[in-house]
Amino acid sequence: MTKSTVRIDPSCMDDFDPDSLPAEEALRRILDGVNPVRGVEKIPVRSALDRIIAEEIASRINVPSHTNSAMDGYALGGDDLPASGIREFSIVGTAWAGHPFQQPVRTGECVRIMTGAPMPDGTDTVVMQEHVELRAGRATIDARHSRGQNVRQAGEDLRVGGIVLGAGKRVTPADLGLLASLGIGEVPVHRRIRVAFFSTGDELRTIGEPLEPGFVYDSNRYSLHGMLTRLGADIIDMGVVRDKREDTLQAFKEAGNIADAVITSGGVSVGQADFVKDALDAVGQVNFWKVAMKPGRPLAFGTLNHALFFGLPGNPVSVMVTFYLFVQPALKRLMGETDARPILFNARCESSLKKKAGRTEYQRGILSADTHGNLIVEKTGPQGSGILRSMTEANCFVVLPMETESVAPGTTVQVLPFSEIV
Repeated sequence: MTKSTVRIDPSCMDDFDPDSLPAEEALRRILDGVNPVRGVEKIPVRSALDRIIAEEIASRINVPSHTNSAMDGYALGGDDLPASGIREFSIVGTAWAGHPFQQPVRTGECVRIMTGAPMPDGTDTVVMQEHVELRAGRATIDARHSRGQNVRQAGEDLRVGGIVLGAGKRVTPADLGLLASLGIGEVPVHRRIRVAFFSTGDELRTIGEPLEPGFVYDSNRYSLHGMLTRLGADIIDMGVVRDKREDTLQAFKEAGNIADAVITSGGVSVGQADFVKDALDAVGQVNFWKVAMKPGRPLAFGTLNHALFFGLPGNPVSVMVTFYLFVQPALKRLMGETDARPILFNARCESSLKKKAGRTEYQRGILSADTHGNLIVEKTGPQGSGILRSMTEANCFVVLPMETESVAPGTTVQVLPFSEIV
């Protein structure tokens, strides 16, 4: 990353600032500058939920481990199936899961078999019990069946040496069950990343302190704490740093030495008391600091020592929007997770949305379905970047591209459900 001097003219609040990067370009630059952390640990399967697989995991056994019945029914040899009409079979025993039938099955014989039970010698076909007529202890089967039906072959799902989970996969509850089914008790995962964060501003107060006129409680650190916790990072909360250049420099130096990534909120605009960009230019490297988006235009990205740096705006909504759209993808890559871009959906907009061309906007919306099952979305209300309630009421972002202008009701828009990113 090339060191550069930060310019503060024109204002980053200018909607049409030509120096602002398009959102897609900003994300590309960020991801291009991120490599997974080094450090792998083996942990018990029960502890692996939401951790990132560091090395390919291969199966030690065949899955299924033996050829077995896919349902309750009667096992027999496929050559014995009638080509027409019906045929009667002697029922010579029962095969259970965990208690196989041990004798070979001969022509004219069949075995009652339960789901998961190993196929007895001499059988390769299962006729489901609903298609069998029982007469005086014998099974009558018609001609609508074929050899090999309703049988799961050994190794059908996985063979010994087959890749079970690839490197870079986030472990899900289903993965835990799969690993346990293979007898795998430990998995190699990337170490957790360490993320330091702090807020800047003399006007900020912490919960429990008296709130004097002109002061506000610091909500951003709580939102960041929640988002980082869900991501699975080790968190270093450095509190509030006052609007003094020497305090900001000291915080940067400390954070850059102890963390893999550093996040600040506030101080990346152009006010006289905004020291983040100035301090970053002195002790770190700057890649960019403005994105053509709303909310969240003043977004800084660079490095501090060996740590990634993200300078987020001070407004509460802007913090969450920029974190989800830019910081979270970078931290996932830092954790070793392969790129899994969220899926956007088309929905019919039920609200009138105001927008100017020249920037990408992420308005907060409520996604639902109409009586016909079609996706519809409406805005949460006022979209100001300081209205945190718009995030608590929303379940999606309405993504409006740079070239889009105001949207009329009935227009099809793209939405990014929060379930795709949180």
